[in-house]
Amino acid sequence: MTNIPGITLIIILLSIPLAACVLVISALFPNRLARAKSAAGTMPGRAFGLGLVNCAFFGTIAMVLLTLLDGNRVPDLLRVVLFLPTMAVLALLGILITFGAAGVAQVIGERIFEDQNAGRQGAFGAIVLGTACALPFVGWFLLIPYITFVGIGATILGFLQKS
Repeated sequence: MTNIPGITLIIILLSIPLAACVLVISALFPNRLARAKSAAGTMPGRAFGLGLVNCAFFGTIAMVLLTLLDGNRVPDLLRVVLFLPTMAVLALLGILITFGAAGVAQVIGERIFEDQNAGRQGAFGAIVLGTACALPFVGWFLLIPYITFVGIGATILGFLQKS
């Protein structure tokens, strides 16, 4: 902890890829991201609960499948067959978390940087979110799980909303 300015610079520089991810997602999937942002902004409690349940469900499935893939407990043929469902579940969780984090970052940017355009709001919100998540203990053990659960729930609620 002797190089605090260096650590701070690294944290801020590592938040830039998150901002770029938010901008790319908002450019490629504007309707889907708008729905996730709307759900995260208007129903964070419902999104948190839904995200918690789905993260526990899909996380348990992923852990069981990863456990079956590891070691010599199952035959090689079954390991090959289980590989694709395992990667599909992990990819689904990754997509849900990515869209949800982008939606939450846009909500944060919209609330903090009201006078900026939508692109800057998303980018600045992602930088603020990434920096806040780097805070030891509070960011790691409270904010990251909260953002993960709200993001997953908001994305699922966004998929369930009528267009």
